[in-house]
Amino acid sequence: MKNTVRHFKDLPPELQAFAGGKGSTLAKLFQAGYPVPEGFVVLSSAFERNQLDDAAWDEIRAHLNAIRKNHAGALFAVRSSALSEDSAQASFAGEFETVLNVKTDEEIRKAIDTVFRSRESKRVKAYSSVQGMEQSHQISIVIMLMVPSDISGVLFTADPITGSHKSMAGNFVYGLGEQLVSGEANAYPFQLTRPKGSYEGPENFRRYAAKLYQYASRLVEELGGQQDIEWAVAEGKLYLLQARPITTLKTGNPDTYEWNDTLDGDYLWSNTNVGEVMADVFTPLSWSVLRAIDEEQTVIPGYYLFSGNVCGRMYSNISLALSIYPALGKDYQPALKKMNEVFGAMPEKMEIPIYPYSGLKLVKAMLPGIRKTSKKSREAMKAAPGYLKDASDWCRGMRERVRGAETGKELLNLWKEELWPRNCKAFWVNRFAPRKKLMALFKLNQQLPKILNQEDATALLSNLRGSGGLESLGPVVGISKIVRGEMSREEYQMKYGHRGPHEFELSIPDPAEDDTWLEKQIKEFQESGVDTEELLKKQHARFESAFQKLEKQAPEKAKKMNRLIAEASEGSRLREAFRSEWTRVFRVNRAFAKKAGELTGIGDDVFFLYLDEVLNLLSGEKAALQHIPSRRRTFEKYQSLPALPSIIRGRLNAFQWMQDPNRRADYYDPSLTLEGAQDSEALKGFAGAAGRVEGIVRVLNSPEEGESLKTGEILVASTTNIGWTPLFPRVAAIVTDIGAPLSHAAIVARELGIPAVVGCGNATALLKTGDKVLVDGGQGIVRILPRDCP
Repeated sequence: MKNTVRHFKDLPPELQAFAGGKGSTLAKLFQAGYPVPEGFVVLSSAFERNQLDDAAWDEIRAHLNAIRKNHAGALFAVRSSALSEDSAQASFAGEFETVLNVKTDEEIRKAIDTVFRSRESKRVKAYSSVQGMEQSHQISIVIMLMVPSDISGVLFTADPITGSHKSMAGNFVYGLGEQLVSGEANAYPFQLTRPKGSYEGPENFRRYAAKLYQYASRLVEELGGQQDIEWAVAEGKLYLLQARPITTLKTGNPDTYEWNDTLDGDYLWSNTNVGEVMADVFTPLSWSVLRAIDEEQTVIPGYYLFSGNVCGRMYSNISLALSIYPALGKDYQPALKKMNEVFGAMPEKMEIPIYPYSGLKLVKAMLPGIRKTSKKSREAMKAAPGYLKDASDWCRGMRERVRGAETGKELLNLWKEELWPRNCKAFWVNRFAPRKKLMALFKLNQQLPKILNQEDATALLSNLRGSGGLESLGPVVGISKIVRGEMSREEYQMKYGHRGPHEFELSIPDPAEDDTWLEKQIKEFQESGVDTEELLKKQHARFESAFQKLEKQAPEKAKKMNRLIAEASEGSRLREAFRSEWTRVFRVNRAFAKKAGELTGIGDDVFFLYLDEVLNLLSGEKAALQHIPSRRRTFEKYQSLPALPSIIRGRLNAFQWMQDPNRRADYYDPSLTLEGAQDSEALKGFAGAAGRVEGIVRVLNSPEEGESLKTGEILVASTTNIGWTPLFPRVAAIVTDIGAPLSHAAIVARELGIPAVVGCGNATALLKTGDKVLVDGGQGIVRILPRDCP
């Protein structure tokens, strides 16, 4: 006996991969107690030389007879269960043959042959080609008891077109489900609305709706995604006949690194904050490490704070965070208002899609994360002082130990026992240690504009460096210190060599790894003729002048504001310091990856594996190596895309969007009527740093293009991070697509006294190098002037 036939109740997890999508799912559901008709799976190993093995046929007959004993006159359905069928990548719904209402052994043997041979049919080959599956399909076969259906139907647990999770959409026919699939009978639509499953549809089905909603909700959780469910009602009982992922909602194909989290549903995504810090198109390894860190701190199930992946780019899911409030009976508007300071304001007409959480279920699901976060926050506060003192030495020592590892096992142990725990600790400290004092910055940003005009209010936020300095200013101030002989090159590299424009993309070297990088920065700084210290002094004078105005206009509030400014300065200093050290730890992961590539002989191909695959590779598992070429092609394809919209509502097909000549780069929302990108004579953004200046535009796609930037030009970029900082003293003003009042570009520009308008959305699309503009940083406006304007 080869034991190639398994009853649903006897199919173990280790054999499910050989049972195909349909067979393995039905077995899981049967074993979990769902009302699945009795049946069994003929595994793919039952077929040799395209024929059913005689021993397997004997097993099939034994299973058939066992079922017949309990079901007199039983009829059976013989259905395909290809190993590629009903997966998250391709459903093959209706492509393979199904034979219904077969009774005798002879009929069943013939039906098995019909289903097995359908794997070579023209329609299967055509569908396979579209899905990029050119190989012949391995196939298992499901044989299950026919249900004499009074009602047959399907249910989508989310809208397969819009992705909305607000309701489950279904339809049914009276009789067998084949009439529904083939269109031979009119279907009756119905809807089950989350979170309570309220029913809307024909009255005859209402009695079964609550049970179907209950089963469907459980399946979404237990199978890990939205489902396309086939069901039937027979003799007053509801049966489940099949469940498979809704393939139109697939967010990614891990094998090829085709990833787009917007396809999962109707959500609101933003990269206004995260896209500034993590601006690259990420390789699989870098993204997977960040996703693992994100999952380490998540409280809301399925919510990613900074690792939502849209064509390799990082986004935050705003919807899920805001959806907590209505689920708990609270208004989300106050939270949205606070978010606007970090993520920027949403377009006026854009509706925030609220996920239909069940309040009780949400609280239960969040409790473990809340407990963990509470514990980690206390640990972070306690560890913070010592952490800053030893972070640099720890990273230097760990790099040396990683580079000295002689075996994969030794390197793997370093990761598991020391490097990964340090990644997590660095993140928790970065997240929580500065939080209390940093709240003063948000209060100032809200209160100052109510007391002073916008320009003076912005000026009062321009001294956050206080007496201790800000790490984000460090790289540019450090270069001026080298020029003045106050800092050696070695000291600079030790302190700032891990900082750069690509800090979280591990495949790109640190500035400290490039011997020419620092010399280039020094040369460009010297040629600019700009005195950074003088810029800081001038801005401090503006700050003093604005504070004097505050004392005159609102003397009763000046003392409180002064206290808040001191707290905000300390909070900003701590935020910058802890963020710098988190980055330093994260960059050690590059040394780990390079060493893994060296020990396994794959070199820089290591960056096209996911973290778990790298760890498996160090243990000798090489299966993932076959996917590297396709992932590299996808990565290069994603790099060819322009900057994606800062705000995305719903499901974005980036390549279709790119072909639209009227596309907007500031936001995407298919539910809104497309309007012009913006007034061609003016752009509106956020007041980043006060001041008015006219000048010539220089559009840069990356800081590496900084050689072309002339002193006194106006820098226009999609976003900026600390890697852009050395360019700032040379520019007359800064304009960005992405940004908010408390973003990097705004804070550093304020400290240096450089006018800035951030978060314009379409600046890089509407402005061209050579354009003449007026930048009003205090009002958040950029006006396009005629080129011959005096």
